[in-house]
Amino acid sequence: MLAITVAPGKGGSARLEEVPEPRLTDGDVLVRALALGVCATDREIVSGQYGSAPAGEARLILGHESLGVVETAPPDSGLKPDDIVVGIVRRPDPVPCVACGAGEWDMCRNGRYTERGIKDRHGYGSERFRIESAFVVKIDPALKHLGVLLEPASILAKAWEQATLIRRRARAWQPRTLLVTGAGPIGLLAAMIGAQRGLDVHVFDHNQTGVKPGLVRDLGATYHSANVAETLDNLEPDIVMECTAVPAVIRDLLGRTAPTGVICLTGVSSPGHALDLDIGALNRAMVLNNHVVFGSVNANRHHYELAANALAQADPKWLGRLVTRRVPLERWSEALESRPNDVKVIIEFPPA
Repeated sequence: MLAITVAPGKGGSARLEEVPEPRLTDGDVLVRALALGVCATDREIVSGQYGSAPAGEARLILGHESLGVVETAPPDSGLKPDDIVVGIVRRPDPVPCVACGAGEWDMCRNGRYTERGIKDRHGYGSERFRIESAFVVKIDPALKHLGVLLEPASILAKAWEQATLIRRRARAWQPRTLLVTGAGPIGLLAAMIGAQRGLDVHVFDHNQTGVKPGLVRDLGATYHSANVAETLDNLEPDIVMECTAVPAVIRDLLGRTAPTGVICLTGVSSPGHALDLDIGALNRAMVLNNHVVFGSVNANRHHYELAANALAQADPKWLGRLVTRRVPLERWSEALESRPNDVKVIIEFPPA
């Protein structure tokens, strides 16, 4: 079968090649791939910045944003042939730590987790893959290829849940305004969930043209393209979902939310960015206004299920506009190119 593979740590080593059929030890469910989402993490792995192959192997099968159809599954798995499914990315560490033992492997304490297509475990970028039934999420078949959005949506489902849990300490907290920074797929999904929750949604992005302003407006949200500091001069958000990982944007957000405001950082910044920051003023604002800033990454099964519900409630036509390019497997490398009007790019696998 064909798979997209890479030698982690070696830029330019990615290729489409023949690989053996998936091993039975990989899982009791056999899935035929339908589509694979591409994100910045995949580009970092392909460029040699990140990623690790399974123990004893030189190459890693790429891909963590999966979509497939079940070919075979155990009778007691709750799955059957032709079910449309998505595979969960992270696996708990073998020890396990307290968090992994409780099913919260997204909160792993010792870093010994593995991740499909990223860290020590082959991904979903092959024509067929095996997966453990406990790590399969069944989705509404009406979503069709849009089910590939489930993994990025799970990240936001977790972020929203964590923001809500953190603010339970303020029993009278009733958020009204959401600011999302970044109108990529993560940011737009964050805005979608905010709109579903009835918030006044604002989205900041530097693009003034293309599809993003229209996608935001069609959620009933407000689009901003001035700098973040200027945007915040006229806005005191109760919740900020930061989805750019741009250090200067993050700096300008700190201390600028409404009293009892929450900032969730969902992106991973590269190191080496030294910026001027008045720590004293930031400390004053955060303490006197009960501000919270936290980071959120990955998701567990519960968050995938929350995300599946959010996608099922969304306007399918709006969701469909998030997928701006669909690239066939034989031209997989084109999917890794960043183009000006891209939101979400997916690789499509050939039919059986």
